[in-house]
Formats: sequence, C-alpha cells, structure tokens
Amino acid sequence: MSHRKIFFIINLFLIVGLALSACAPKTAEEPQKRAVYVINGSLGDNAFYDSGQLGMDTLRDTYGYEIRTIECGFDAGKYEPALEAATGYADIIFVISYGFEDTLAEYADKYPEKIFVNLDTIVENEGKTITSIDFIEEESAFLAGVVAAMVTTDTSIPNINEEKLIGAVGGDVDPVVNAFIFAYENGAKFIDPEVKTERKYLGDWEDTAKAKQSALQLYDLGADIVFQIASAAGMGVPQASEERGLYSIGVDTNQNAIVPGHVVASDIKDVGMAILNVFKTIDDKTYVPGEVLSYGLETKAVDVVFEGNSDILPQSIIDKVDTLRQDIIDGKLEVEIYTGE
Repeated sequence: MSHRKIFFIINLFLIVGLALSACAPKTAEEPQKRAVYVINGSLGDNAFYDSGQLGMDTLRDTYGYEIRTIECGFDAGKYEPALEAATGYADIIFVISYGFEDTLAEYADKYPEKIFVNLDTIVENEGKTITSIDFIEEESAFLAGVVAAMVTTDTSIPNINEEKLIGAVGGDVDPVVNAFIFAYENGAKFIDPEVKTERKYLGDWEDTAKAKQSALQLYDLGADIVFQIASAAGMGVPQASEERGLYSIGVDTNQNAIVPGHVVASDIKDVGMAILNVFKTIDDKTYVPGEVLSYGLETKAVDVVFEGNSDILPQSIIDKVDTLRQDIIDGKLEVEIYTGE
C-alpha cells in the first residue's frame, strides 16, 4: 500500500471520529461541589462558630466539597461583602446572621437560585427560600439550670457555700443568650425555688479578660457555679472557676476538659450536626427551601454532657439530668420557651 493511501485512510478515520463525537449527546455538566460558611463573628471560640466549622470540614473530607469560611469578626462593614463573595463562589451557603438578618433576606431574594441555610435564628425573606435552623436551646439550658441548682445546694461538694446562688455570663443582651438564661433559671427553680440567679452581660463576644472578671465578681457575690454563654469571651469563665476553686458550665461544645475539675458540664449546641443534616437533604434531592427546622433534645443537637468533667459531680446529679432529659423528650415535662417578654 502506498504512503498516499495510508495517509488518506488515517485522515478518513479522523474525520469520521470527529463527526461522531460532534453528534454524540453532551453529558450534563457536573454540579459544582462548593459550600460557604458565613459567620458574623470569628473562629477560635471553641464553641458555637467552631462547632459549625466541624460540619463544614466534614463536607470537605467526607463529601469532597470545596469549602470556604468567611469570618466577619463582628464588623458590620464586612457582612454584605461576605454574602456577595459567598454567592459568587458557591450555590450552598450556611449563614450565621445575628444582627444582619435583613441583609441576608435581601441577598436571598437577589439570588433565588442559591441555597441559604440560616443557623440558630429564624429569618424569612420575601421569596420564602431561606431555610432556618431553630435550636430549642431552652431544653438543654433547663438541664444546665438543674445541674447548677443541685451543685449549689449540695454542700458535700468541695467549697460549696450555704447560699443558694448561681450565676450566668452572657456575651450581650441578645434573644438567644436570654433564652439560655431564662431556661437556666427555670431549671434551677424546678429543683429549688429558693435558688437565685445573678446575671452579667459583657457587651462583647471576644474579651476573655472581661468575662473572667465578671465571673470572679459573681463568685465573690456567693455564686458557687457560673454558666457562660459568651462565645470566645466565655473562656474566661472556666479560668475564673479554677482561680476561685469553684465551678462553671460550658456552652455549645464540650468544654469540660478545658479546666479539669472545675467545668462540671457543658450545654452543647451542635451546629455542625445541623449543617450536615441539611446538607444530606440537599445531596439526596429531598431539600425543601424555606422550612424552619427545630432541633431539641430528641435530635441530640442540643444537650447537657458530662464526659471529660473529671467525675467531679455526684452520680445523683447525672441520674437526675438523665431522668429529666427523657421526661422532656417524652413530653412528660414541658420546658417553657422564651418569648422575649
């Protein structure tokens, strides 16, 4: 066979191949696998924001998603640019929107094709596309109050005084913080109506020294135990409990081992679990936009945990919490929900 014939046959195969590939049906583009976590505060709190980051990390490590976290650092000027960047990068956006609810609603209406999941508060936009995760923090905070009341009334525990006084340190006067403290007080009074609660508000979510000073003041007033609901600033509370040889309760993640022997329990709020639960519905195509999803004790997204607390509590306290937890789940005990009144 001549070189000219071989060249002709090769070209003929190439032409036919190109023609066939042009006629073949095009496969649908792979959907982008990207998700963004937009937070009004900052990571590193060992509590609320970090809990959500753990969920985002699982999206990356288990589901192969590219993830970004945009921290606004409590700077109002950064929130709108953060949402703009998020919508430009991904179709799935998990948001903590305290103080910026109206901005989130505007962006959800501006980008109706995007999935917006708002964490820990309820935000509704005109298009009804925002899904909100509503943690029933009252249920777990009630149990935290039970723990606090049983500690302050048990003088067999080292350094507990005769006064029935407990404390709470909140990051700011905020509906979620107030819901925690409201239920904490109710749980304490359920155990003993004579237990009183002293509150301190920091007006700050990051100043650890300020939280420590507030907790020291509460201990000096006679409180045996202080519940912190103050994000990164709240890390000053267990430090104060160690300094005074007294006790504290952690929040959002299990903080029991931070100061061994002084953090008796933690009231967890598992933001990461909520992120993963919603993501799974997105992944399996059962996601419904605009829903309000409630997470209480039954879901285990909120709870009071004792693991890692150096076994400093009498077993009777843990047993009482276990019983009341189940009573709440079974509907035998109704926990009052904070209404802001």
